[in-house]
Order: sequence, then structure tokens, then C-alpha cells
Amino acid sequence: MTIESRLERLEDIEEIKQLKAKYCRFCDEGYDPDGIAGLFTEDGIWDGGRTFGVAEGRAGIRRHFEGAGSRISIARHQVMNPIIEVNGTSATGHWLLFQPCTDATSGEAVWLAATYNDQYVKSDGAWLIDHLSIDVAFFSPYDKGWAEQQFLSGRTP
Repeated sequence: MTIESRLERLEDIEEIKQLKAKYCRFCDEGYDPDGIAGLFTEDGIWDGGRTFGVAEGRAGIRRHFEGAGSRISIARHQVMNPIIEVNGTSATGHWLLFQPCTDATSGEAVWLAATYNDQYVKSDGAWLIDHLSIDVAFFSPYDKGWAEQQFLSGRTP
């Protein structure tokens, strides 16, 4: 492996980390639907499973996040432990998420822990999310915690 290819791989990994950080920032600053949708490929998929729903295509992702602030009023995405594998113009990412947040419907403080499994595509020199998938470990009331109540009512994956 040449020094140039090694450098390109490291630059790609850093760009993907920045892409994920932008996604988190857009979510934490009120779920900006245009900002979030703009990080995805035109036919990208945002898959929150039964807990959060599925949105397909950039327009569908935008629509999904137009109402997200009415469901989660405060969110602080903390993503960590990235494992990013780059293969040319495609890549995968595995991230852990721990997120204190507020359920806007009930006003209840909640804990969310999940794993992101993402697929990325490099298009015109820029990385975009092609498929984001969330595997929820717990979505629990703050006061009860995940040991007493692993999932909010109606939010079991």
C-alpha cells in the first residue's frame, strides 16, 4: 500500500467522521430536515426500525424529520467507538450512540442507547450516507432507567 493510498484512506475516514458529526449536530439543533436530508444520497434510507420508523429517499427523509422536533424536543447525540471500513468509493460505519433526550409528547426525560450501522458512498468527491440503520438497545425513562423499563410504551423494537 502506497503512502498516497494510506493518506487517502485516512482522509476518507476523517471525512466520514465529519459527516456523522454533522448529522448529529443537525439532529441536536432541532432536527433540521433540509440539513439532515442533504447528508444522504438521493435514494438514501434512514431506518429507525419499529422504534422510530423508516424513511426512503432524500425527500422522504426530509418529510420524516420535519416532525421530529415534535416527537423529541431535546436530543444530545453522543456517538463513539467508530469502526469505519473504506473500500474505494463505498464505506461502512459502525457507531455506538448514547443519547439523553426529552420525549416531547410526555415531557419525559429519557435515555437512548443504540448502534448505528451505516453505509456511505463517495459521489463527486464527497461522502454521503446511503443507508443509516439504528439498532436500539434501550429507550428508557430517565427516572426508571433501562434495568427497570427497557423501552418506552409503544417503542419496543
